[in-house]
Amino acid sequence: MLHGWIILDKPVGLGSTQAVGAVKRALREAGEPKTKVGHGGTLDPLASGVLPIAIGEATKLAGRMLDSDKTYEFTIRFGEETDTLDAEGKVIATSDVMPSLDQVECVLPQFRGPIEQVPPAYSALKIDGKPAYARARAGEQLEMKTRAVAIHDLHLMAFFGNEATLSATASKGTYIRSLARDVARALGTVGHVTMLRRSKAGPFTLGQAISLDFLAEAAKARQLTRTVMPLTAALDDIPALPVTPEQAKLLRQGQRLAGFPDVPGLQLATHDDRPVALVEASADGLKVVRGFNI
Repeated sequence: MLHGWIILDKPVGLGSTQAVGAVKRALREAGEPKTKVGHGGTLDPLASGVLPIAIGEATKLAGRMLDSDKTYEFTIRFGEETDTLDAEGKVIATSDVMPSLDQVECVLPQFRGPIEQVPPAYSALKIDGKPAYARARAGEQLEMKTRAVAIHDLHLMAFFGNEATLSATASKGTYIRSLARDVARALGTVGHVTMLRRSKAGPFTLGQAISLDFLAEAAKARQLTRTVMPLTAALDDIPALPVTPEQAKLLRQGQRLAGFPDVPGLQLATHDDRPVALVEASADGLKVVRGFNI
């Protein structure tokens, strides 16, 4: 049974759910046992880049991946704002104002750090149990609520004509399309995203990502294991805590262990280098946060 991560370089035009379906097909093609598969953070169909796909027991860590910071490269085209805030939507506002490179550079600092932003109406956020995009497509006029997010880094990568390409590292819940809209408006104009590519999600980068074609070839050759990163790859910031066979057995049963360790915080209990459980260490001992059946 495979337990770990396949890091896809998702192409434009494919939804995150479709990407999960592609991995499930690859598992079947490779003759692997049926197991759970899920993604670690939605990526819009018009966006490309890093999409972590969790397999088996790694699906228990998908929530941590959803909560992780992510890095994007994106291009803003100034002069037109669309209803979807990307190239797929219809133009709802225009402006003849075209900012200069220096003006773009000068406005970016106000978007670094904690900021408030209004999510796009065309988003998967639920309003009374129904996705906002479904309501927007049905013609509803939506008033989206402001949310607090954090932009850890934002800088200009390229500037040409009426377009600026930026890089942003942002907290969970950040909408790059909203960021692009707000940057354009701060420059006294309007704009929308024409290119969006995720270069990092949590610890995973484009350097580790594979194409769908490579995945399909590996599955056909029954060599899918070479595309799978270990479950622990998503826990590179969590210290390992070796435990005995008896302690491992108790932790797998969800029991609390008393008496150690001295260092508090989240740790990964392991036995023979095999993940046993994600545990929270405190003065009361070890409490299981996530157990792994591996």
